[in-house]
Amino acid sequence: MYFNGTNFDTYLKDYPDEKGYFGRYGGVYVSPELTAAMAEIADAYYTICKSRKFIAELRRIRKEFQGRPTPISHLERLSASLGNVQLYAKREDLNHTGAHKLNHCMGEALLAKYMGKKKVIAETGAGQHGVAMATAAAYFGLQCDVYMGQVDIEKQAPNVARMQILGANVIPVTEGLATLKEAVDAAFAAYAADYTNSIYCIGSVVGPHPFPLMVRDFQAVVGIEAREQFVEMTGELPDAVVACVGGGSNSMGMFAGFLNDPVKIYGIEPLGRGPALGDHAASLQYGTEGVMHGFNSIMLKGADGGPAPVYSVASGLDYPSSGPEHAFLRDLGRVKYDVVGDEETIDAFFTLSRMEGIIPAIESAHAVAYAMKLAKEMGRGSVLINLSGRGDKDMDYVISHYGIR
Repeated sequence: MYFNGTNFDTYLKDYPDEKGYFGRYGGVYVSPELTAAMAEIADAYYTICKSRKFIAELRRIRKEFQGRPTPISHLERLSASLGNVQLYAKREDLNHTGAHKLNHCMGEALLAKYMGKKKVIAETGAGQHGVAMATAAAYFGLQCDVYMGQVDIEKQAPNVARMQILGANVIPVTEGLATLKEAVDAAFAAYAADYTNSIYCIGSVVGPHPFPLMVRDFQAVVGIEAREQFVEMTGELPDAVVACVGGGSNSMGMFAGFLNDPVKIYGIEPLGRGPALGDHAASLQYGTEGVMHGFNSIMLKGADGGPAPVYSVASGLDYPSSGPEHAFLRDLGRVKYDVVGDEETIDAFFTLSRMEGIIPAIESAHAVAYAMKLAKEMGRGSVLINLSGRGDKDMDYVISHYGIR
């Protein structure tokens, strides 16, 4: 299938190019020392990803440790309340550790073992990437340092405890807004000081090449499974696929399974409190091209041209940029990126919980909220939601700030 001149039959092999670019987005914008380290990681990944032994081991881990494949659930009661459109959810909340993050963390940790690294370094916002990285480190016997903004530590206390129980060293970051962007800054600095013995396992499809490629490849299992499962369940493809977008790992994993199909694809960013700068984290909707954290993409900028302050009720989405592949797919028009605010998200959080017995992560509730609106607009058809994580981590925060609705 061609879309705006791009051949999606070979898209996943064509992009990124050898320099890590999706069109003009991506690349490697780091110091000379880290450029060499990125090249080492890329060389190791390009070797190991074609290895029968590596592939077999990753498949075994996914089946025996992670509990893959995760199922698709038909959201029958929610669908009936909205009209004739049928909603379905890919249940990444049932992946071990409660979210999609373990899909790439186990792959990155396996790569670290292959490269002879002793430590993995990670950042985390909502804590799911940190928990997944701590889990992978424990599984492979690696040291693990997780950098987390102080604000997110206070919002996500259950996940902080889980990381510590798993043996990770959780390092508070108090600079700036003390959220995800600052955690990434701190993790990069720690990696730059010890890249010989460690590997920075970036938590999304962001950062310098090869991380947007690697994380997409490891997360593509979500979309590959979902496509096969949906066709088996219904005999056809969904009319639309919806996923939330912060950095964009869960969405890119889901989208990878459907890019070459006649399916509408929607990526949903956090509008937060509204469109004013500092009240949201919708970079693809309101940002401009710029470089941060080693890659070129679309970002929200302050008056000085640097990353702007951002906000979202979802700690895992409050990042001032998005993965370079998302920027590329936006420009191509293959994926439509839209926004959902905090209030709609919290309403969807409670609605899914009450009608289907599934408590979603606040991040995932953004996708649920948009799918509910989309169902009312479509009138008929089917929508597949990537339910990227479970909401255990968010319950105390939601109750304390919003009460029980």
